[in-house]
Amino acid sequence: MMMTNKIGVIVDSFGIGVREGLLKAREVNADGVQIYAVSGEMDPRTLTTAARQELKRYINELGLEVSALCGDLGGHGFQDHRANPEKVDMSKRILELALELGTRVVTTHIGIVPDDPKSEVYETLQLACEELGQYAKSMDAYFAIETGPEPAAHLKAFLDTLSTNGVSVNFDPANMVMVTGDDPVNGVYLLKDYIVHTHVKDGIRLREVDPRLVYGALGFDPMSHEHIAQMAAGGDSFREVPLGEGKVDFDRYFAALQDIGYEGYLTIEREVGEQPEEDIRKAVQFIRAYR
Repeated sequence: MMMTNKIGVIVDSFGIGVREGLLKAREVNADGVQIYAVSGEMDPRTLTTAARQELKRYINELGLEVSALCGDLGGHGFQDHRANPEKVDMSKRILELALELGTRVVTTHIGIVPDDPKSEVYETLQLACEELGQYAKSMDAYFAIETGPEPAAHLKAFLDTLSTNGVSVNFDPANMVMVTGDDPVNGVYLLKDYIVHTHVKDGIRLREVDPRLVYGALGFDPMSHEHIAQMAAGGDSFREVPLGEGKVDFDRYFAALQDIGYEGYLTIEREVGEQPEEDIRKAVQFIRAYR
């Protein structure tokens, strides 16, 4: 098997800020980067036109490109209709920033898709995603929902109700293994028409867990990146581990991506661990072994 996909890294995984993280991405021989663009130095509400142009120039000078921005707004995703106007607007600003930086993909969590398509929360998610999808489609871009909170078949059924593919999928095999116990290989084939970006991560499931305790939901604690990372680092339900040490069958997973003709990024995410730089460097080498 010869993988030809470009390799990305999430600069925030290095835990040292955007500029230093970009330098590290080049040092580990990545082709591109994904960057969180929700707050701080990457907040699209405060990032000036000049700052955007300078950042893009800096990324280009390092020989990198942007694979995607992460626009995950946490909380209850888009399950709460009262919070959605502000969140939808913010998501649009993040997408505009993405396009200025040279990528057409913004990844996000929308909140767990309920089982009942007639429920109020399901309809609330539909309305938000329909608006976001149409906006993205008008700009030839995508909001990409991260896999994991619900089985792939259920996510596909939800996406099929939308009028465009402007809301598509950021495929993360480890989330599926760790939380729902879903088979990532089967998930690739089910979601093949929607996959526009992927994360390369590995993990193990220790016991069954209610996804709402991980990703949050109305009536449960809100979702936070920190909470998920804590559970993945030392919880009793699942663990994120270095590539090749978990239950993701990368031989079959990469073969499936090849089989469906996926040509996008394989972006390394490392949310836990004492030596993220070392783990990411090894992960790049792990993927390159398939080339």
